[in-house]
Amino acid sequence: MRKFTSVNELVNTLKPEYPVYCIRPNSVRKSAEFFKNNFPGKVLYAVKTNPNEKIIKIIINSGIQNFDVASINEIKLIRKIDNKVKIYFMHTIKSRESIKEAYFQYNIKDFALDSKDELLKILEATNNAKDLNLYVRIAISNEHAEIDLSRKFGALASEALGLLRLCKEHGKKVGLSFHVGSQCMDKISFSKGISEIGNIIKKTKIVPDVINIGGGFPSIYPDLKPEPLDSYLNEIKKALKNLKLEKMPEIFCEPGRAIVAEAGSTIVKVILKKKQKLYINDGTYGSLFDAGVPNFVLPTKMISNGRVVSKKLTAFNFYGPTCDSLDYMKGPFLLPNNIKEGDYIELGQLGAYGTTFRTKFNGFYSDAIYQVDDKPILSMYDRTDKFSYLVA
Repeated sequence: MRKFTSVNELVNTLKPEYPVYCIRPNSVRKSAEFFKNNFPGKVLYAVKTNPNEKIIKIIINSGIQNFDVASINEIKLIRKIDNKVKIYFMHTIKSRESIKEAYFQYNIKDFALDSKDELLKILEATNNAKDLNLYVRIAISNEHAEIDLSRKFGALASEALGLLRLCKEHGKKVGLSFHVGSQCMDKISFSKGISEIGNIIKKTKIVPDVINIGGGFPSIYPDLKPEPLDSYLNEIKKALKNLKLEKMPEIFCEPGRAIVAEAGSTIVKVILKKKQKLYINDGTYGSLFDAGVPNFVLPTKMISNGRVVSKKLTAFNFYGPTCDSLDYMKGPFLLPNNIKEGDYIELGQLGAYGTTFRTKFNGFYSDAIYQVDDKPILSMYDRTDKFSYLVA
């Protein structure tokens, strides 16, 4: 992977006619080390967020040795990179073939579920194995999340009681898990989820071996400025203490966005300007899905490339290169008002899902990836032991 000291150097050297994706290894190291050093339990990186091999290797080298996967291909990817790390199959809905292959070919013993039918499928596909670790995912409110995951996954509290009892009967270890939704903007969601787990423990008299609080830890965007992550972790620690359990179960979390969002950005070129509309060479069918469908406002920066940049900012909408009118990003994206055709823009916070969602629709596709060593446009991380907001 070719390296540049900064985005400016990359643009001035390559003058790319196609979208370029940038990776910042230092950002990954900072966030991974923060979770490893501050979370009160085991950190499972959510591979779906960014499966780039270089990113995965940096995460492993930063001390995170556990991975939350959702498919056989993600299992194969992690095993290809490192055969010693621990893999957890935490997608609650899996095919029989995937369960069988994961267990018998890749030695995966940890499976999540949210229904009796899925439990029976796991047991049958593994020939009623006696060494399974089974995690019951319960449904909780995602009211403070930017992306609601509760409609698709999770057992109702009343269903979870029977599921936990069945898993206790058939599993070597059992766990209870929940997910507060993606980009959770209020730490109280985690304490509410932990409280719900406490209610299930009281009703079943079963203390799980593992409590998995899932992902949802936020990153920072121009219009989304959550509390520092150490505030979230303090809330989690307080809620766990309030369970008043004689012996605390092992605690898991599954961060994705909070670890990799700042590590990635995309450089695009302006194709056309129509008043407050900028037509660019990447869009929602490329690396900018988050800016289009969930309408995340991404931090933006015009790359001067040697010319004078106006200090007056204008709010722009973006339109991608495809012929589809859905290829639209509302924004608003604040940029110098003298931006014009041929200028370059960097869009930040795309380390999460930026490369994952790319398609080849209309023939527009770029897999150009480079390393840069400058700071991200917007960051929650100042040092590994201190959180603050700073604009680079």
